[in-house]
Amino acid sequence: MKLPKAHEMQALDRCAIEDFGIPGIVLMENAGLGTVLMMDRELGSCKDKFAIIFIGPGNNGGDGLVIGRHLHQRGCVPIFFFLVSPDSLEGDAATNLNVMRKLRLPFHIVDNATRVETIPVLYKQIESRGKPCYCVIDAIFGTGLSRKLEGHFADAINLINRPDFAHNIPVVSVDTPSGMDSDSGRILGTSIVANLTATYGCAKPGQIMQGSSELTGKLQIIDIGIPPEAFVKSPIPTELVTEDIARKWLRKLIRDKSSHKGVHGHVFVIAGSAGKTGAAILAAKGALRSGCGLVTLAAPYDLNAIFETSIFEAMTLPLPTSSSIINVSDLSFIIKHLDDKNCIVIGPGIGQDKRTAELVIHLYNNVSRPLVVDADALNILAANRNKITKPAGPRILTPHPGELARLIDSTPRVIQDNRLQAARDAHMSFDNDEQVIIVLKGDGTVIVSDNGYAMINTSGNPGMATGGMGDVLSGVIGSLISQGLECLEAAAGGVFLHGIAADDLHVDSGYGYTASEVANRIPLTLKRFLHQENP
Repeated sequence: MKLPKAHEMQALDRCAIEDFGIPGIVLMENAGLGTVLMMDRELGSCKDKFAIIFIGPGNNGGDGLVIGRHLHQRGCVPIFFFLVSPDSLEGDAATNLNVMRKLRLPFHIVDNATRVETIPVLYKQIESRGKPCYCVIDAIFGTGLSRKLEGHFADAINLINRPDFAHNIPVVSVDTPSGMDSDSGRILGTSIVANLTATYGCAKPGQIMQGSSELTGKLQIIDIGIPPEAFVKSPIPTELVTEDIARKWLRKLIRDKSSHKGVHGHVFVIAGSAGKTGAAILAAKGALRSGCGLVTLAAPYDLNAIFETSIFEAMTLPLPTSSSIINVSDLSFIIKHLDDKNCIVIGPGIGQDKRTAELVIHLYNNVSRPLVVDADALNILAANRNKITKPAGPRILTPHPGELARLIDSTPRVIQDNRLQAARDAHMSFDNDEQVIIVLKGDGTVIVSDNGYAMINTSGNPGMATGGMGDVLSGVIGSLISQGLECLEAAAGGVFLHGIAADDLHVDSGYGYTASEVANRIPLTLKRFLHQENP
């Protein structure tokens, strides 16, 4: 499923209108009618009720006018509150305004702060006529909004959000909640908090990330008639990782009856230090529980006994000159043991000692096998960017916002304000090399690969906000690569699988589950993907 940013959605609309001859007013009609049909499914019949529709400037207001007309045809009384002068509407919105006027549908102009203050009184007058309120419709601003909302627009949005306004009647947003940046999910000063959002053509990136579901409520995609050919002419470089696409990738893991451990990959995990042995164990467990045939854990010599007694199914490789931390003096020993390994996971719990850093930098620059780079290894790269060269093989970097901020000399707040762009910026900072994949973890994990192509994950829940989750994920991604998935498939598919296993746990037990429990749940979740037919 494509996720166009605001300017990309505008390009799709233009393409449909200019290249394929579909009038803009037809797209607007489809949007309005589709929204009303969605409301009928979700909210029930609107007959013998009234609806409050807030109209803003531009085509979003035009969509609201179409919605009102179709509600009217179904026996509902639409009452429009114009936050701009109706005469300022242009184009298709103005055409629909003219229809509204000829139908003599009721409206009020509330285009300044003083008039906005009268809305509660007006609402009570309308309510006193005896009809119940069907819903409040937010058709104020659409996906093109990029400025902070102020003045009477902000006042109106804050009023709609008040629990005492309209007595908690459902709020339906048109295309996107007014005040939410549809590219990033960021709140532009203030934002509508909707119960339902009808978004047109495609979902938008900001509607998937950054906890935006708290603003959008239930998100419904309305087909407005943009032809598939428009997506070919105006390609969208951002896509959603859905269950269907994850199943397509993960079904490559179905095994022949005659298979054995030697044909299902071998992951080499370089992880752990004194006080951080758990990170290494979790990475190895993530690899094993996601189906890898063999896992070898390279361990500081003095810590080897901990690993051997904690995770029986993994092999350990005690590093002879590394005592409590992994040391560059064991580089040749490590290189010698890479011949039969399919992927290397490096970073969980290794610390940032200078000797460890030298090892990480050498492996990053020179080893041809895929590297999944996580945790302390990412911090080492961030502190030594001048020593990083074009890598000899694929590199999957899995930072959380703090680690990404260090990689690109930013701040976690800036990263979170625009996660999609931040992940693309990080990818560009590695000379846009086709070997590098960025996996920015968090709500709506972002995966960016060659030429800035991005995927946004849909699985996972807040219960994953606990230590060790990222360690498990690094092992899962390494495992999927070792089992034969392409690096992008493994990165995005691993993120989805990891998140959906946590979702399954949440259904069973609620919050409080651990990273180990997520790893242990993965086989059951994976079973569903391997054996369930496509719906």
